[in-house]
Amino acid sequence: MTIRSDRWIREMALEHGMIEPFEPGQVRMVEDRKVISYGTSSYGYDVRCAPSFKVFTNIHSAVVDPKAFDERSFVDIEGESCIVPPNSFALASTVEYFRIPRDVLTLCVGKSTYARCGIIVNVTPLEPEWEGHVTLEFSNTTNLPAKIYANEGVSQLVFIQADEACDTSYRDRGGKYQGQRGVTLPRP
Repeated sequence: MTIRSDRWIREMALEHGMIEPFEPGQVRMVEDRKVISYGTSSYGYDVRCAPSFKVFTNIHSAVVDPKAFDERSFVDIEGESCIVPPNSFALASTVEYFRIPRDVLTLCVGKSTYARCGIIVNVTPLEPEWEGHVTLEFSNTTNLPAKIYANEGVSQLVFIQADEACDTSYRDRGGKYQGQRGVTLPRP
């Protein structure tokens, strides 16, 4: 197995459409304004958060059940940022759409800027031949409100290429989150 470098990421994105839209370098400034960095890094790709959020709420006293998910568990927020209540969480999706190659497993790690504020980003692995917008979960582990910025970097994806392609990919299995667009809630 090999962790792939910036050169490989650029090639796969530009020649094979692995990441769209794609930023070939690190962006730290947009229109003379500092942003949390996004784009290609040495051994990964820093994704951006889209401006649509689902913030967890207990206003309807719904039960959080992954087999019978009640959409009333969330409040929809649109905007350039989102406030996550203390000890709560929000869902969002990446700006980028991904097409993972058959011999690659992709892992997500949080960015230190958010981690240092007590905000944890959780994403399950992107399996071989999965494609879609990545659904991101932001957990606010603090007892204070926390701010998430849209269209700025929120987490880094690391691409691990296997020595051989898998026998059965996510596409082969007909995975239930294949081709997801935007924030995607649990599907039984």
